[in-house]
Amino acid sequence: MSGISRSRAVPYEIVAIGASAGGVKALLTVLKALPADFPVPLVIVQHLDPRHDTVLAELLDRRSRLRVKLAEDGDVVEPGVAYLAPPDRHLLVGPGGELRLSHRDKVRFVRPSADPLFESVAEVYGQRALVCVLTGTGCDGLAGARAVSSRGGTVVAEDPSTAEFKGMPQAVVNAAAVDLTLPLDEIAAALVALIEGTMSL
Repeated sequence: MSGISRSRAVPYEIVAIGASAGGVKALLTVLKALPADFPVPLVIVQHLDPRHDTVLAELLDRRSRLRVKLAEDGDVVEPGVAYLAPPDRHLLVGPGGELRLSHRDKVRFVRPSADPLFESVAEVYGQRALVCVLTGTGCDGLAGARAVSSRGGTVVAEDPSTAEFKGMPQAVVNAAAVDLTLPLDEIAAALVALIEGTMSL
């Protein structure tokens, strides 16, 4: 575990997760380990094939104690619900936790991209934002993680040495835009502990 020493008086209000290659397995691992009464909403970007509908939300919902649904434009986020970006749409969080789906240009060749999601979360939630970068190739999530860090939010990354694909978490670690670096099977417990205030950075 790595991180910085920092006390937090501001509670978290949202968790945003970004993943790419290897992400379905990683998301299953994290979501299965979260309690049904998880006290904040989750918003998730998993790079998906834009040419096909996805059953990923249904798969995650069946195997998780949380409710997992495909995000819809205008949804207002609720605690204990995970919202998954649909194929070929960026997922953004607006004021009041209202979700917006965008067909704007791809970011680093992908849509949805973790960067616009993280950046929107940073803008709306500031210090109350908690984001997590999981397995994936490339560096999607890096710019968004920097935005979250710059506004006092917290960034967790999967340990690149244990990630199925290390590109995305490694980029965040290399840029020092991360507060905690953890093996995949420890991430869910850390998210719970951070939100409950039983883990300090």
